[in-house]
Amino acid sequence: MSGLRDGVARPAGVELTVVIAAFDAEATLGAQLDALAAQCVPFDWELVVADNGSTDGTVDLARSYADRLPIRVVDASATRGAGAARNVGVSVARAPLVAFCDADDVVGDGWLVAMRTALRTHAFVAGRFDGERLNGPRVLRSRTIPQTAGLQESTLLPGLHAAGAGNMGIRADVFRAVGGFDPGCLFLEDTDLCWRVQLAGVPLTWVPEAVLHVRLRGTLRSTLQQGYHYGSGEHWLALRYREQEERLRALAAPGQAAGVTGVGGPGASSGSAATAAHPDGHVGLRRALHRVRLVGRDLARVRSVAEFRSWCWDLGFGLGFAFARLDTPRPVAVPRVAPGGAAALPPADRTVPA
Repeated sequence: MSGLRDGVARPAGVELTVVIAAFDAEATLGAQLDALAAQCVPFDWELVVADNGSTDGTVDLARSYADRLPIRVVDASATRGAGAARNVGVSVARAPLVAFCDADDVVGDGWLVAMRTALRTHAFVAGRFDGERLNGPRVLRSRTIPQTAGLQESTLLPGLHAAGAGNMGIRADVFRAVGGFDPGCLFLEDTDLCWRVQLAGVPLTWVPEAVLHVRLRGTLRSTLQQGYHYGSGEHWLALRYREQEERLRALAAPGQAAGVTGVGGPGASSGSAATAAHPDGHVGLRRALHRVRLVGRDLARVRSVAEFRSWCWDLGFGLGFAFARLDTPRPVAVPRVAPGGAAALPPADRTVPA
């Protein structure tokens, strides 16, 4: 599905590969690389920057850090999309453990150690988001940052958690076993991966010690655009997981799990992520149009720039869910892995030898 390949020579000493998917990220990538270079790391690791076809100075900037970081820049321009680029990064990873961060965010102190420590015990992990460092008060007032106190969860597939790929770690063999990121999922591809890994029997573990400072969209246009993209991604997920929804709803425990926030990634507004998408196109369209009408009503209540930015995100989400042109995805089919079976994934809580 993803074009992943395995055949990379893996030096015994390299424990962790960090993958950054980058596209025209010259303006922000330097801050992320500086943060990685400042980490105190008592083990061997490497950094792979998977360039997704940048036309600015992203590649040259990344290569300029060769004297400060164990960095490699690889061409990941064959297929556009962050998920496809991350797949290329993992395909050349030399370590058994993989962590992802984004080119426009900044990892917190101790992030590498926290990721490596967690992945030595758990097969699939995600850390905490923080918005205070990289965003002004006006932007923070207009957005709700998820994944600050726990993992994300959607009403679409209750009982399954999700996390943003900007602060996520996974064992490379598990990643390859489930096919990696789906290149056909251009938005919320991290949610799709999280759900498929869990459906295969590997839980997603919360690691609050791994902190990522997220950078939210700062302009009205970029806010509207991101909302539109997330709305289209939510609709794509609803179509793909329509056969899983009824079964998971029946199995879900009453109420929501403690410490979970809505799916939608950094900056998702509360409520947008919890939109209950329906697999039937007409019903889904009616719900989306109803959402657009509610957003229109909310415009009359806007009293500040922050409120208007929040309104733009909600408007974009509703328009994206209702009107984005989507290729109908194949329904996901991830059988639960039988313990000890021939196709069994590595145990989710097996400790990796030192």
